[in-house]
Amino acid sequence: MTQNYDSKTLIDLEDRLGAHNYHPLDVVCSHASGVWVYDVEGNKYLDCLSAYSAVNQGHSHPRITRALVEQVGKLAIVSRAFRNDQLPLFYKTLLDLIGYEQVLPMNTGVEAVETAIKAARKWAYTIKGVPHDQAEIIVAEGNFHGRTTTVISFSTEAQYRDGFGPYMPGFVIVPYGDVDAIARALTPHTAAILIEPIQGEAGVVIPPDGYLRGIRQLCDDHNILFVADEIQTGLGRTGKLMAYEHEDIRPDVVILGKALGGGVYPVSAVVASNEILDVFSPGDHGSTFGGNPLAAAVAQAALQVIVEENLVENSARMGQYFRERLDEIDSPHIDHVRSKGLMIGVELKPEAGGARRFCEALQERSILAKETHEHVIRFTPPLIIDQAIIDWAMPRIRDVLLTVS
Repeated sequence: MTQNYDSKTLIDLEDRLGAHNYHPLDVVCSHASGVWVYDVEGNKYLDCLSAYSAVNQGHSHPRITRALVEQVGKLAIVSRAFRNDQLPLFYKTLLDLIGYEQVLPMNTGVEAVETAIKAARKWAYTIKGVPHDQAEIIVAEGNFHGRTTTVISFSTEAQYRDGFGPYMPGFVIVPYGDVDAIARALTPHTAAILIEPIQGEAGVVIPPDGYLRGIRQLCDDHNILFVADEIQTGLGRTGKLMAYEHEDIRPDVVILGKALGGGVYPVSAVVASNEILDVFSPGDHGSTFGGNPLAAAVAQAALQVIVEENLVENSARMGQYFRERLDEIDSPHIDHVRSKGLMIGVELKPEAGGARRFCEALQERSILAKETHEHVIRFTPPLIIDQAIIDWAMPRIRDVLLTVS
């Protein structure tokens, strides 16, 4: 049992036996509840990463874990070769909440991105009339949609690409936040524009006001699908249920994941109109685990918690409060702060020496955060966080930002 081992032993074992495709902070988590995570020695930390928004509802939420345990004791998986009694209820819960017509369930976020790409391409050929195998999808610089070979083909992050070619064609990359650049990139073969309403992995990069509205207008004018990757930004993270709601628009396709599984199970989905998802026929696409009854039961509970516990509203309030408290810190290391709701990025000056050492200093003060793109500290705590916990954390954050030399 892991409780018989100390952190150093477990770290050494992991480093010796596991592939080195991550560089985690050296905290060995053993259990968690709400916003708090505990290591194997019993030390307590405030989680300010939320597993990249997979834990929006908090760790081990009793309602979600109860749904998990009850369902796994009845029926976990039968594959989509048969029907199950939870999947249609998941569909109804999700569509009643966000208002689209059809759902295609998958497991991980990148699987849902791949699904959306396939849907957009087949829609282009069968509905729009793009010549076969010539569809183009416009994407943005700095994007992060996952790490499959298709998705890294349109990444602009060298590390995600180097050594993994040849790359998939059919993607056109333009600067993020620039509607005019998208307009210039349009051709008769353009099938879709795939963007993140806020770029999380790029360092909480927020586009100019009107960016999403501009994309919506281009798509309307040129018969193009607007595909919004809301895997990180969706389900309350930015102070709205969906980040696209900040500009009062509606994409044609929405990609969901992370918080859809309530922090206990991988669940993702693509939602769209009947016209778009009806391009799939039986056998065109699928997944052994996608839409399994365990996932469907967990996702229903995860969505109900977000709504019934007012987590979207709390994200907006606590995000504003967190930001106001950060703005009070007059640190020579801070260049500026970017935020929407509880999606907060603190951009450090290059001379600060990188965000990693600040995150290590935060860990020493019982706060778990993660650097992104070298100079950004990302604060994305569970959406259940309250003012008292922020007040507990802020002196520690201030201490790190003021005293780390």
